[in-house]
Amino acid sequence: MSPRKEKSAGRTAYVNARLLDPASRLDAMGGVLIDGEAIADFGPHLAKERVAKKRGRGLPKDSRVVDCRGKCLAPGLVDMRMEIGDLGAAVRAAVSGGVTSMVCLPNTQPVIDDMSVVEFVARRARKQGLAKVYPYGAVTKGLKGQELAELGLLAEAGAVAFTDGTRAVADAQVMWRALSYASTFGLMIVQHPEEPSLAHQGAMNAGETATRLALVGIPTEAEVIMIERDLRLAALTGGRLHIAHLSTAAGIEAMRQAKKRGLNVSCDTAPPYFALNENAVGDYRTFAKLSPPLRAEDDRKAVVEGLRDGTIDAIASDHTPRDEESKRLPFAQAAPGGIGLNTLLAVSLELYHNGHLGLLDVLRLVTSAPAGLLGLRAGRLEKGAPADLVLFDPDAAWKVDADRLIGKAKNSPFDGRPVQGRVLMTVVDGRPVYRPQA
Repeated sequence: MSPRKEKSAGRTAYVNARLLDPASRLDAMGGVLIDGEAIADFGPHLAKERVAKKRGRGLPKDSRVVDCRGKCLAPGLVDMRMEIGDLGAAVRAAVSGGVTSMVCLPNTQPVIDDMSVVEFVARRARKQGLAKVYPYGAVTKGLKGQELAELGLLAEAGAVAFTDGTRAVADAQVMWRALSYASTFGLMIVQHPEEPSLAHQGAMNAGETATRLALVGIPTEAEVIMIERDLRLAALTGGRLHIAHLSTAAGIEAMRQAKKRGLNVSCDTAPPYFALNENAVGDYRTFAKLSPPLRAEDDRKAVVEGLRDGTIDAIASDHTPRDEESKRLPFAQAAPGGIGLNTLLAVSLELYHNGHLGLLDVLRLVTSAPAGLLGLRAGRLEKGAPADLVLFDPDAAWKVDADRLIGKAKNSPFDGRPVQGRVLMTVVDGRPVYRPQA
């Protein structure tokens, strides 16, 4: 079925499932009982309808039963970084990829730097009745990097953390003040790690490929210089700092050392940075123009290692929808960004299929880990929690076809890539909101 809002089905039991809950390390055959919008029960004792009824521990007689046929049933994915674009298109793309909660950047129209805009975004998202949308608040008014927004008031209105989105907070004094304020109220500041003057007019990663294509390169130093500056400011203020979409070996090592020193810092990356490298640009392929840019193979390997050893805390889709006109331009003029909601699960599962991480470890990076960073009640199986689930086959093979992905934008950097892992059903607040068409 296409993504759409359905009425709650009352009591529904999902049985004969491989239950996966990264937060509790549960991996067993079992089931989940949903009552209205919440999880009423879950566990191995609900593995089969007949057994559950026989033991008297499981299914009420009026339960509707869904046989999961041994496939994986897990908490719905939590995407901690995406651009909203068209809200309706975004939530449809999200549930098609198993994402039930997502956090949108503040670079909307108008910018999320005012309480009324926070409330407006939340209200519009609720009307969609599909994936849940939580807003970041802007660090600075109008994302201009000069005057701090009213962070405290934005937090009261529902902003889960603060960032200037795809723009770095470049002024050190402004960042110092933001982190100082954040330390007082326990707020998290999220930084786009790119020193603007080093990235100015850059189109891709600096190096041999950029030279061959006669494109202006963005050096890896643009990332690590900004990270090292902000780590010092975090140490100075005690503020809570999160670095978004890490893409370089040097940046990851800086974060690794900061964590060893006990700084209050965290970070994420996105699938393009562990699944692709700068060679994906090919002959000026604009779908592979991202921000930060795709890096060298050694950097890609470093991202994988950062995920493996726990330096990197979460994976975000970095979903950045762009219209066809902004991508059908010469590479240097094309807009950066790629969609990622539809493919977040499948590409992340490459880490499992390639033997870098266990299945629960991969799922933790896209469920309980981002939810924990942002204080969301999501991403875990828990009695009384919202019944947000994804049923998927981790081994189902398919090829990404950007034109067939759900959503308006088609600018996927993974277009044409073979992947494994298909979403079979997405459930939000107890309602099935997505099943693939036959």
